[in-house]
Formats: sequence, structure tokens, C-alpha cells
Amino acid sequence: METVTIFTDGAAKGNPGAGGYGAVISIGDTVIEIGDRKELTTNNEMELRAVVKALQSLPEEVTTAAIYTDSKYVVEGATGWIFGWMKNGWQTKAGTDVLHKEVWQTLASLLRKVQVEWHKVPGHVGIIGNERADKIASDFGANKAVSLYNGPKSEYGHDIDDVSYDEVKAAERSEARKRSAQKAYSYVSAVDGVVETHKTWKECEDRVKGKSGVRFKKALSAAEEQEIIADFS
Repeated sequence: METVTIFTDGAAKGNPGAGGYGAVISIGDTVIEIGDRKELTTNNEMELRAVVKALQSLPEEVTTAAIYTDSKYVVEGATGWIFGWMKNGWQTKAGTDVLHKEVWQTLASLLRKVQVEWHKVPGHVGIIGNERADKIASDFGANKAVSLYNGPKSEYGHDIDDVSYDEVKAAERSEARKRSAQKAYSYVSAVDGVVETHKTWKECEDRVKGKSGVRFKKALSAAEEQEIIADFS
């Protein structure tokens, strides 16, 4: 049986808003790209649909596949939550319908046919297949013309089977997420050379929004606030 590797991504402008999904499928000596758009959707729905559409695109004889996605929602849902949902009649613990229930039900059916090896990977760290899937999803979401490849791997122009990534970028993104989750001491902004501090992001945003040449940054402590002020001055 030929090795099948799938790279998926989804995007929504506005979340909810217009969105798209993209997938790159490496199967034997062939690369197949798929994607589409939806007028009103969310990032999570598009991430999920990318996986479903990719699995639906596989030949009947395929029984195993590796999927690379940066969606925690998809991986945790497909490897954990889905079993509880099925036992509970596709309802949450709160007694409400599972969000995107029909798509999850389709995925559950597909997973009975194809054994998936899930890979949760960092986003935007240079994995060729995921970067391309992201581009397809984003362009469909923006209603841009998208040329989808379907042909020999030798003519694809990229080593699609290379799943290595930039560990420095991955570490930087991880640190940025941790920093974003931390409570702010203050926000510092610089507009037309004048530096101000703000206790809330709303105050900072109101000052810088729609203006050119501005700078702003979140401070996590009084000491960092002073460092940012010095840098902006």
C-alpha cells in the first residue's frame, strides 16, 4: 500500500467570516491539492473540513494516512472528544448539539475506514505541505483565484515529504503564545514621537488604530514598561 501523507489548514477572515480550507495530499508518486471556500464560517470549521475533504478524496483502497495539521481543535477532537460525543448522542456535557456536528459525524465515519496517524505541528514554521495548505486556504478565504496542482511529485517543485521545520520559529511562536496569555501590567504606545502608557488594551488600541508609523507593545512588569518606554523614546 502506498504511503499517504496529508497536510491541512483552514482560515476565516473575521472568524466568523468568509473562509477557506486547503489540503495537500502526497500519495505514492502523486501530489493532489484541494480547497474551497465558504461565505460564512470559522477557523475551526475550515480546519475540520480540510481534513474531511482530504480523507474523502482518497482512493477506496487507502486504509492508513498521516495527517499534519496545526489545529489543536481537530486533533483533540478526533482523538478524544469525538468518542464522548458519540456515546452522548452527539451532544455536549451541557446537553447542546456539538458544534459542526454534521462535519464531525462525517469524520467519524471516515475514521472507521482510514486509520489516521495524527501529527499536531506548529503553524508557519516552514513545513512545506502545511505552508502550501495555509496559502490555499487563505486565498480561497480571500476569494482569490487558486491554481490547484494534481500531478507527478517529481514536477511539484517542492519536496512535499520533507516534514522538518524551523525549531527557532517554533520556539518563538510558543513563547509569543505564552506571552499573549499572560496578564498585562500595561500597554505602551508611541504616536508622532509621543509615548504614553495605558492600563487596558482598549485604551492603547483607540490611540493607535488607523494611524501610520505608530508603535505599541504589551508590558508584563513595571521594569519592562520602562524598557519599552526607553526603546520608543
